[in-house]
Amino acid sequence: MPRPFEIQPDVLAAIRPMRIEDIPRVTELHRQAMGQSLWAKLGPRFLRSIYKAMLSSPLFLGFVYEQEGGIEGFIAGSIHLSQMMRSIGLRHGHRLGISLLFGLRDPSVAKTLLETAQYFRKSKAGLAEEIHAESMFCSFTPKTRGKRISGHINKVLFDTLHARGCQYVKITTETDNIGANRQLQSWGFESKGTFHFYEKEMICYILDLSKSDRVDAKDWLREYA
Repeated sequence: MPRPFEIQPDVLAAIRPMRIEDIPRVTELHRQAMGQSLWAKLGPRFLRSIYKAMLSSPLFLGFVYEQEGGIEGFIAGSIHLSQMMRSIGLRHGHRLGISLLFGLRDPSVAKTLLETAQYFRKSKAGLAEEIHAESMFCSFTPKTRGKRISGHINKVLFDTLHARGCQYVKITTETDNIGANRQLQSWGFESKGTFHFYEKEMICYILDLSKSDRVDAKDWLREYA
């Protein structure tokens, strides 16, 4: 059983909700950490458009770590990911479609995009219907390493999800991503099996927020929740 998370007040104070003016930097960090992912291959214009669309959704949760006036890391998640993406498609489909045109010059990217619609079916196979919340993306600069920044920003996301009424949070990652798998297991995430996606073997993890000793909803959460 993971031990309760020890909060460092100075680190926590540097984490705040994502804002519209953060999107260019978040896009840059996304590309740096996930340059081979589909969204990154679709280009910075698409990334800026999709983050702007997500930020307008009440189902989106995004936080940044700000140090000396610069954003050195971020995390993005959703209370109900599939519902959020459907609503974004309906409300922002035209603008996103225009952005997509600039990233679909590579036929392999277009083929991968068609597979995206299968993500929810593949990743949720065998899971309980009430599992909707998901941690989607995170990225940090090298200068944050060894300072427990990622642990703190994950805690902010998980605590906020719990405060919003979510019992579970889901995360998927590549089976060969040793660092991510180790961190998720240290948090108490349970593996719920693997699935094939984007020509990769992926693993699905679930954390029961209501039973985790690292998750709570203290007074400091009010500004986020």
